[in-house]
Amino acid sequence: MKHAREMECVIYDRDSGRSEHVECELPDDACQSALKRLRDMGEDDFAWVRLAGPSVGELVELAEELGLHPLAVEDAVHGRQRPKRERFGDVLAVALKTLRYVEEETAVETGDVMIFVGPRSVLTVSHGTIDPCTEAARRLDADADMLSHGPWAVVHAVLDVAVDAYSDAARRVRATLDRLEDEVFSTSRVDHTESIYSLKREVREFRDAVQPLVPVVQGLLSGGPGEKDHQPKIAPYIRDVADHLHRTDIEVRTLDELLDSVLGAQQARVGTWQNDDMRRISAWAAIFAIPTMVAGVYGMNFEHMPELGWTYGYPLAVGLMVLAAGALHRAFRRNGWL
Repeated sequence: MKHAREMECVIYDRDSGRSEHVECELPDDACQSALKRLRDMGEDDFAWVRLAGPSVGELVELAEELGLHPLAVEDAVHGRQRPKRERFGDVLAVALKTLRYVEEETAVETGDVMIFVGPRSVLTVSHGTIDPCTEAARRLDADADMLSHGPWAVVHAVLDVAVDAYSDAARRVRATLDRLEDEVFSTSRVDHTESIYSLKREVREFRDAVQPLVPVVQGLLSGGPGEKDHQPKIAPYIRDVADHLHRTDIEVRTLDELLDSVLGAQQARVGTWQNDDMRRISAWAAIFAIPTMVAGVYGMNFEHMPELGWTYGYPLAVGLMVLAAGALHRAFRRNGWL
């Protein structure tokens, strides 16, 4: 069996809050060490096994021990699952997206986490560079009282970290949008359409991670076969996560709608700039049309043109062109065309 890129196994005692880290460092024995310790767990113990980017072979032995369905193993290996909640016998599978917003690149980076929670164990499989499990484990170590909820304490911790990351990303996207909005309505004539489209695309990806997760978390509150035994005590914590998630979902929807408004405002401003340019071009064309007409008349080389032999004919023609052009220029300036 190939060694997973990363594997951790922790045994928790729900009564004392004690935790024991199982050594999973040797490539050939990592899975076997975890399986052996899982079989030797005490009555009040539960296990949390964390994997990052495993292959099918790396999950087979764990799947058999934890009672995972082959379809669940397939989902865990390939990742890129839409947020969902699915039951395989005694095991509940929860898929969610992890994300963070990189302001320097105006980009939303996403990852995947699959949580498989059974009566006495939890398996989390993560894909991508964003793994909420490390922070979730730190929070559990800092709050041993949560361990009394058993495997559901891990579910809550992972969801809580992921949703907190959503809230932070929404705040950062809002700041970027505020800056874009200020630039759109500034006096500078800079077209921000590409930047707005780029941010809107990232917000849509953000929305695809948050919106489907709302009914999934709500479903955890409603419970199902095998879940109700764990609901009464953990329900307030899951409800708190659901509330934060709901607020973030509303914020992301608002950001999407605001981006539509900002995009519309930018397009309107571009249209206004184009109209201003066309008015200036038309105004200057009209100003130069009169001198062109006069010069064209006197350039036809007719013999019988009274002004050609007149001493003041040339100054009169030039003066007429200047006066007409000046009058038009003044009129256009007064009407805001120039």
